[in-house]
Amino acid sequence: MKYALFSSVLTILVSCHSQFSKVMKSRDAEYKLRMAEQYYVKKSYNKAQQLYEDIMPFFKTSKEFEDIYYKYAYCAWNQQDYLNAENLFKSYLEAFPNSSRAEEVDFMRAKCFYKQSPKPQLDQTNTIKAMGMMQTFINTHPGSPRNKEATEIIDICRNKLETKDFRSAQLYYDLGQFRAAGVSFTGVLNNYPDSPKADEYKLMVIKSYFRYAEMSIIEKKKERFEQVINECNDFSDRFPESKLKGEAEQYLNLSQTNIKNLSNEQVKTST
Repeated sequence: MKYALFSSVLTILVSCHSQFSKVMKSRDAEYKLRMAEQYYVKKSYNKAQQLYEDIMPFFKTSKEFEDIYYKYAYCAWNQQDYLNAENLFKSYLEAFPNSSRAEEVDFMRAKCFYKQSPKPQLDQTNTIKAMGMMQTFINTHPGSPRNKEATEIIDICRNKLETKDFRSAQLYYDLGQFRAAGVSFTGVLNNYPDSPKADEYKLMVIKSYFRYAEMSIIEKKKERFEQVINECNDFSDRFPESKLKGEAEQYLNLSQTNIKNLSNEQVKTST
């Protein structure tokens, strides 16, 4: 039974391939276009793409060419070949700048960069490009119904960049490079001041500089604990309602105690 089913499927596949081969070998461009349209409707994008590519030279000066190129670009998109799709959408806009589809294609080109955006730990060049392209789209098409999605994509990309920056700062902390961690967490906070995690980043600044002060030579401790105190006071000013305020106050008290102990040690030494 299984062999019979496999044999039937194989026969169908061979038949389909044979039919497509005959279409490709045809010298009738009009016939190939009709078949390309059929394959496109059936979502056989690879076959449609091959046919569109083959017949483009024949229709380059015809009224059908714009539609052919439009669907040709979408064949790449629908096969998740976003690098090629972006180039094709770009070429479409250059060839047909006044097309009624220009806004849609402009958006799709930007979306190609978003689709190529990798995981947060990897290089985020395409993420940054996607944000820039989407913002340009919003500025260029202020009344577009696609602006809502464009804004959502910008937010997703910004969150990804924030995650990457946070992980980099956290890695410094985990490796015991506390000064670098303090600088990095400060950078995260400055770059994303409206983040719902902003108070968490500020607390990590405090913790990083506190650990840095603890590990410093005796001559530098007072100065560096004073920096922690300044960061704690800034935390209270910026995040008066934060649930982390109590933890920040603990580091404030510990830093003040450390400075007091250092002063007492200096007095004992001098006497």
